[in-house]
Amino acid sequence: MAGYWDGPEGEECPRRTWLTTRVGAAAGLVGAAYRIILLQPGSALAALQRAAADSVTMATLGAVFGLTTCLSAEIREEPEDPLNYFIGGCITGAVLGARAHSYMTGTTACLGFGITAALMKIGNKEGWRLTGPPKL
Repeated sequence: MAGYWDGPEGEECPRRTWLTTRVGAAAGLVGAAYRIILLQPGSALAALQRAAADSVTMATLGAVFGLTTCLSAEIREEPEDPLNYFIGGCITGAVLGARAHSYMTGTTACLGFGITAALMKIGNKEGWRLTGPPKL
């Protein structure tokens, strides 16, 4: 997500939302490709419908996350607070639960996405690295 971390949080909400939407759509396309390969549909039209549904769902989740984190930072006037990312992840999980018509899916996704997003923000602030040599 090149460019997402550039600049202060809570500003340029349309640009940040567009970036997260693009990442969500790309993840949806990759996931749809795996799903179509592993669970082969009966026709090309069914495969296209699956790919479109998966991609649109993931793009929507990305847009909800980007918009919620940015607006939360703007409204709360605490742009660097990881709670903004928890809120964004939680709302995204709730949308996924609504899409699945399942309270349990929404609750679990809310907590999972929220905690993951907050940890990602904390890690970015503190300079955590997933790859490369350790920072001493």
